[in-house]
Amino acid sequence: MTATLGAGRAWTDPTCPVARAVDLVGDRWSLLIVRDAMDGAATFTEFQQRLGIARNILADRLRKLVEHGILTTSTAPGGKRHSYELTSAGADLFTAIVALRQWGERHAFAANESRSALLDLDGRPVAELRPESPKGERLTAATTKVRKVD
Repeated sequence: MTATLGAGRAWTDPTCPVARAVDLVGDRWSLLIVRDAMDGAATFTEFQQRLGIARNILADRLRKLVEHGILTTSTAPGGKRHSYELTSAGADLFTAIVALRQWGERHAFAANESRSALLDLDGRPVAELRPESPKGERLTAATTKVRKVD
């Protein structure tokens, strides 16, 4: 990873993995593009139709996600359209997307509000994500600490 984000932009907090991740994918449109790529969207038109995002903003976010190794592109036969696909780094965001989804289910909806559900391929709800110690004990902000590494 380079010392900057490109175009001369510096990291918000160069030593913090959370800050670097947010610098790369932390805006609303980037995360929704990644979400939709996980759900099968692959072309500019598909992303634009699903998200209702302005074309210039979508082009910018797709370019940045490709530059940062979250998406990769290929040219469709005929050479006119790009197809976007998650890289292994992009696919690795699945856990973060699920964590945001589960937080949203708990805190962003009223009890009777309808919402989508994430299910496994057998139709069962995905289990709640929970950080655990190597011994299987549940971890929280109160039971962890950040250690600066030089």
